Amino acid sequence: MKFLVDVFKNSEVFNSLEKAVVRGGSVCATGLSAVHKAHIIYSLCCRKSTTAFCVASDEREAQTICNDLASMGMRAYFYPERDFNFRDIQSASREYEHARLKVLLKLIDGECDVVVSCIDAASQFTVPKEFLRDCVLTLKEGLEISIEKAVRTLTLLGYERFDAVEGSGQFSVRGGILDFFMPDAENPVRAEFWGDEITDLSFFDIDTQRRGEKAGEIRLSPSAEVIIEDRTVLADKIENLAKGVRGKKAPQVKETLLSEADSIRSGAMLSNTDKFIPLLYDKAETLFDYLDRDTLIFTSEFNNISERGRAMDFRNEETVKSAFEDGILCRGLDKYSLTFAECVDIFTSHGIVMLEGFVHGSTTIPLRKIVSFSAKQLSVWNGSYKQLEEDLNGMLTAESCGVVLAGTDKAAKNLCDSLRNDGIPAQYADKLSEIKKNALFVLPGTLSAGFEYPIEKFFIITQGHISYVPKKKARKKISKDSREVYSLSELSQGDYVVHSVHGIGIFGGIRKIDTHGIVKDYIKIEYAKGDVLYVPVTQLDMVAKYIGPSENSRVRLNKLGSQDWQKAKSRVKASVKDIAKELIALYSARMKAKGYAFSQDNEWQHDFEAKFEYEETPDQLRCCDEIKTDMQKTSPMDRLLCGDVGFGKTEVALRAAFKCVADSKQCALLCPTTILAWQHYQTVCKRFEGYPIRIELLSRFRTAKQQKETIEKLKRGEVDLVVGTHRLVQKDVEFRDLGLAIIDEEQRFGVAQKERFKELCKNVDVLTLSATPIPRTLNMAMSGLRDMSVIEEAPRNRQPVQTYVLEHDDAVINEAIRKELRRGGQVFYLHNDVATIESCASRILEAVPEAKIAIGHGKMKEHELSEVWRMMIEQEVNVLVCTTIIETGVDLPNANTLIIENADRMGLSQLHQLRGRVGRSNRRAYAYLTFRKNKVLTEIQQKRLAAIREFTEFGSGFKIAMRDLELRGAGNIMGAQQHGHMESVGYDMYLKLLGEAVSEEKGEAAQSADLDCLIDISVNAHIPESYVESLTLRLDVYRRIADIRNKEDSLDVKDELKDRFGEIPESVLGLIDIALIRNCANAMGIYEIRQTDTNVLLFVKEIKSPKVIELLSRLNGRAMLSAGNKPYITIRCGGGSSLDMLKKVFKIFAEKAINFRKYIDNANFFVYNHKVRTLSFYG
Repeated sequence: MKFLVDVFKNSEVFNSLEKAVVRGGSVCATGLSAVHKAHIIYSLCCRKSTTAFCVASDEREAQTICNDLASMGMRAYFYPERDFNFRDIQSASREYEHARLKVLLKLIDGECDVVVSCIDAASQFTVPKEFLRDCVLTLKEGLEISIEKAVRTLTLLGYERFDAVEGSGQFSVRGGILDFFMPDAENPVRAEFWGDEITDLSFFDIDTQRRGEKAGEIRLSPSAEVIIEDRTVLADKIENLAKGVRGKKAPQVKETLLSEADSIRSGAMLSNTDKFIPLLYDKAETLFDYLDRDTLIFTSEFNNISERGRAMDFRNEETVKSAFEDGILCRGLDKYSLTFAECVDIFTSHGIVMLEGFVHGSTTIPLRKIVSFSAKQLSVWNGSYKQLEEDLNGMLTAESCGVVLAGTDKAAKNLCDSLRNDGIPAQYADKLSEIKKNALFVLPGTLSAGFEYPIEKFFIITQGHISYVPKKKARKKISKDSREVYSLSELSQGDYVVHSVHGIGIFGGIRKIDTHGIVKDYIKIEYAKGDVLYVPVTQLDMVAKYIGPSENSRVRLNKLGSQDWQKAKSRVKASVKDIAKELIALYSARMKAKGYAFSQDNEWQHDFEAKFEYEETPDQLRCCDEIKTDMQKTSPMDRLLCGDVGFGKTEVALRAAFKCVADSKQCALLCPTTILAWQHYQTVCKRFEGYPIRIELLSRFRTAKQQKETIEKLKRGEVDLVVGTHRLVQKDVEFRDLGLAIIDEEQRFGVAQKERFKELCKNVDVLTLSATPIPRTLNMAMSGLRDMSVIEEAPRNRQPVQTYVLEHDDAVINEAIRKELRRGGQVFYLHNDVATIESCASRILEAVPEAKIAIGHGKMKEHELSEVWRMMIEQEVNVLVCTTIIETGVDLPNANTLIIENADRMGLSQLHQLRGRVGRSNRRAYAYLTFRKNKVLTEIQQKRLAAIREFTEFGSGFKIAMRDLELRGAGNIMGAQQHGHMESVGYDMYLKLLGEAVSEEKGEAAQSADLDCLIDISVNAHIPESYVESLTLRLDVYRRIADIRNKEDSLDVKDELKDRFGEIPESVLGLIDIALIRNCANAMGIYEIRQTDTNVLLFVKEIKSPKVIELLSRLNGRAMLSAGNKPYITIRCGGGSSLDMLKKVFKIFAEKAINFRKYIDNANFFVYNHKVRTLSFYG
């Protein structure tokens, strides 16, 4: 936005400010709000052609200024604070470190115009500039470097090794392929080595793991701020330091230091290397050391910065002091950031530009000049055209110039046309470098607010919300149903699995079996009475993980060869048929019913939606549109809105409610608990403020008299929107004209209450909200029965939760609680045992006497529990010791620390759901997942905790395949009697049967998704471990191959394997061929292919099928048909391999599918003449 510099061309105030800015001198500008500050930083940088560093008063302001500068066209970056980790924690998530390194690397490369930060982040020690510059390694195609050296370098730079790369700071090695994800890159990189040379270097997509564009030349940057270059030198320094330790904690400190020195010397990765920063670098540096001599330093609200600086000093002292007391730090390891006084010295000597809102009294820094701007901030334009027109008519004169920022390019063009039609002289410009009098320009873009300079006669009006976020490539949604892949790759020995023919058994791992010198992989499944079934991996798609309605229930294993499983399947089939009938009847009745068709959105609706303070995600907007379209139809809406915790379902529902009320109909919002109703009531009141809408609450929080009054008002139509618990569905409640019912957390209502509600809402639009994401498969089965909208994206402004995984250590935990209380927040402490919860609470109170503690668990009565929640909401309590009852529940933006005991005992989705309870505001949240001291974690538990640490972004709930939650979602749609059926066949099978039943009821041809064709021929078909090392990845690949359905699929899989794992071995190509043959055979009605010495036997289902006849005629004398109980065709292989023979047979088939009707009539005669058992058929 070059024109912004032009605004100040003739401004005396600005010119005098510019003259006063010299190196070593400080000046102050007052009368500014955040957007003006950004404007002045931008203009000064452009005029002086230099870079800038701005210290903001808090994170929120920093983010606003940073976004505004980025919108103006500068390369602006925010530099966050990080948490130093001095204690031995198993692992910590590293987003913040990665974000900081990204900024430092941009500064070194000169790719950054302005850095915005807070004082505590800027003063923290980090890796020195020269050191960082030296340890960056450049990689390009043709470079000579061995893969081992590359791996060593990655480890040194702080990367962690994984099976497959899923997040930044990780790397993985497979044969000659090395994948790694750098913190400052958009996408991970795949390097392919041939000997000691890089032959290919490309970016790849993290979701599909496929290569994309070439990477050209890349710089391998560090993934950690603490880099140990020479371990021996550091170990020596630590040992020297240990010798000189004095004081009463000396023996303990010595012991710790010496053991750490040994670990470092032996090459072990420590998680608390932060504590050695003072020893590692000769002179520790901060962000200030990365700035050039000419860089302008700006401070925003100096008094607030000094307050924050003093608080920072106090906090740092406290942390170091408590670490001294615990024998973790000692003299020589005690300084990790500059003090505020040292920062002020830097400011004074370098010279700063203070940007202030008001003139303050004295400052600690001597000023050369104080200038005062007369500037106004204009509120954001919310999209209402009338309002804009009025504002413009008031502001645009013959002397003045204005700019309107309309958001997108399209919006700018449309707005420009509308203004011209109304006689306002607007001009569209996509770039504008200078402004002129009596002109109005319309541009794409946004700022955090508009502003006006009356003296310069210039104003700018902007569209709401900074939607500018540095461009992140939109991730492609994976269309392939990744559900089963997950459920298999999470398999471990001893898990229950379901085989679609033989039923439920126990997974016994993958076994390689050698038959006649040919190696094949089989999956071992153990059944009741010690039976064992070996399933060829080519049939992996018939096996799924067993998921029952409850995790720990006893599962009955089936007996091999018994009728149990078939009986269970047919029972479920029958019951599913009834459901399908019921659902379809219900749906057609709804379609025939006449409801009310709401009118199109009006001015008010636009206005209401523009007042939402956050930026909507595309998903939210899509769901809003779907719901509104439904409301505008005459048939009543029945829609389910799903989304993870905190994804903004409420906002979508409130927009629907507003639409309903705007058409003067009543709206009811039904909640499962008193406390949730109370919270919704407050949200609704706040969101509908300023509109003439009458809102009431109907629940136990209201006296009997108040309830009676509300019910009267509802009858008379004097209430527009009522929020309530199941009190709303009692007999005495009548509505005058109900238009929309919204049911929150539907899964927690009883059947009877739902029935009563359905009666109430016969011809009323119903919107149901649910936080448990109902799986797409269930959605498919129910498709056409209920409309669904799913929100899968997390809102933008959420900060990731800083997650630590550690052994339970009271010192760390108590410090975490104190830290949260010091910033006025609240803590959830999860102790999942009702018997000992009291003693746990008193233990915390002893350690942290300033805490106000409450207890919450499921055995409390509802009113006691809602009282506890009320105290949390109103902040009378700041530590809640509770069981997993907080999984579902109330939104507490002020609770930002979560501590979980025995996290290793919980499932992934449960941990994720719990962690979603913190980090619901713009403050940084912490999660500490602890396990018992000295407990050895199993591999699965380690994986689980590592995964939760990696997926710190919100919305990874979908990523961590919320399997058990899907179930809860499934149970409640079906009702109770279905629960048992689900248990007997497992979840996946149940869905398959339901899907088939529904399509049958609709009169569609039922397609069985399973391919039941067993192929057992002697051919090398397995994935060698040298090709794919990790078992989970191998299962994934088997699954991908078993899912091949046609030629395109097979090419796609080959492509992917070559890309991810290198050249494909013969045995894997064999697997792919078999998958294709299996498909063709299945289509022809062949259910089994076996090999004898020189022949191949094809067993056919239907001997009269035209395809069989055709096959015989084509093979011209090399095939023989044997009719019996199990009819089969024998094909002679001759000298070739059976696989080549089969490929030929089915290729013939694919090429010529001619109808051999005439042969059938001839053949019928033979087959039905029972005396003829075997027959050679010659074409």
